Amino acid sequence: MRAFDRLFDKLIREGELTFITADGKTHRFGKPSPDRAPIVVRLTDPRTPLRILLNPSLGAGEAYMDGTFVMEQGDILDLIDLITWNARYEIFGERTELEARIRPPEWLASWLRKRNHERASRRNVAHHYDLSAKLYDLFLDKDRQYSCAYWTGDPATESLDQAQTDKKAHIVAKLAIGPGHKVLDIGCGWGGMALYIHQKTGADVLGITLSEEQLKIARRRAEQAGVADKVRFELTDYRTVQGPFDRIVSVGMYEHVGPAHFSTFAAKCRSLLAPDGVMLLHTIGRIGPKRSADKWTTKYIFPGGYIPTLSEICEAAEHNGLLTADVETLRLHYAYTLEQWLRRTQAHQAEIVAMYDERFYRMWEFYLAGALTGFTNGEMVNFQVQYVRSRRALPITRDYMIAEEQALLDVPHPPSPHMAEMAGKEFERAGE
Repeated sequence: MRAFDRLFDKLIREGELTFITADGKTHRFGKPSPDRAPIVVRLTDPRTPLRILLNPSLGAGEAYMDGTFVMEQGDILDLIDLITWNARYEIFGERTELEARIRPPEWLASWLRKRNHERASRRNVAHHYDLSAKLYDLFLDKDRQYSCAYWTGDPATESLDQAQTDKKAHIVAKLAIGPGHKVLDIGCGWGGMALYIHQKTGADVLGITLSEEQLKIARRRAEQAGVADKVRFELTDYRTVQGPFDRIVSVGMYEHVGPAHFSTFAAKCRSLLAPDGVMLLHTIGRIGPKRSADKWTTKYIFPGGYIPTLSEICEAAEHNGLLTADVETLRLHYAYTLEQWLRRTQAHQAEIVAMYDERFYRMWEFYLAGALTGFTNGEMVNFQVQYVRSRRALPITRDYMIAEEQALLDVPHPPSPHMAEMAGKEFERAGE
């Protein structure tokens, strides 16, 4: 316990954290903070402190899942937020010094684990995305967008459904889709983005996924909408797709590519893109130095997952002839999204337990709480990177993005002359 106490003495400087161990002893850390309520955790298994010492995220996560790490005061989000806030990105120098003392480097081992060849990629995707469709219905928006929403209003009052609609418009505006365009959606999920693109632009869309559950639902949605001939979905790896496509979009898929295949992904996308084509990549990104996902997340949530830095993304593109036309960093949007997902999950605890069991529910809660704090205190953001093959493929200012986004959302706005100039005629937009 002396080593356990030393660890948390280093971790907790502001805010109060108390552990009650299996022998009934109390271990207190930190100091009172006017902005934070005290947190109390009971450890019911005497082996738990050692498990946490050996690997903090894996040990604490598994103990929480097993029910031997019990929140007596505050919930799991409060605890993870307290710990990560004390090592938040904004205190960069202090944080890196602390991490050097408590975290061993493991970049090379991580790189080797993330070699996602095609068979491994399909297995890794199935691990997470082939869960019950009902689970995702419980905490996602009605269009089942399992990626960062885009909050244009107050997150305290704006609905998740509206924020996800705004996200789709924000992305599609950057693609500048014109009449007759063919669009490829890499990692299409349950089909929401592909269907939105066709509805708003009339473009033909091919969505690809490695999840059989997602494929079934996406195809059913296209059939029910009567657009299965215009919006097609296939169970296939991006490496096997044949082009060309006028536009490529990929939302929340790059995190599963793996650093060993970043160059392969960029090269394939360039080969699929028409000479005057445009691509929009939306991915979770890391604003600190490159490092692997924690062991708990890799084991239980996203095997093979890896969060890239912007430099890694750009290096792969630059080496394979993709010209970076625009970059946007979404700093807190995913935090607001994850908070909604977490609270919805907690509100449906009984249903999720009935569907799976208590251990699965605690795993899912721990995952969402940890992810949320990664975007409020840690190194996580979202990057939207726009690529072209030709520097003349798009207008030279960003005005067209704003005008097109407002048009997609039916917000009154003067027409943008850039869009007509680029496409050769006015875009025809379908109504809601």
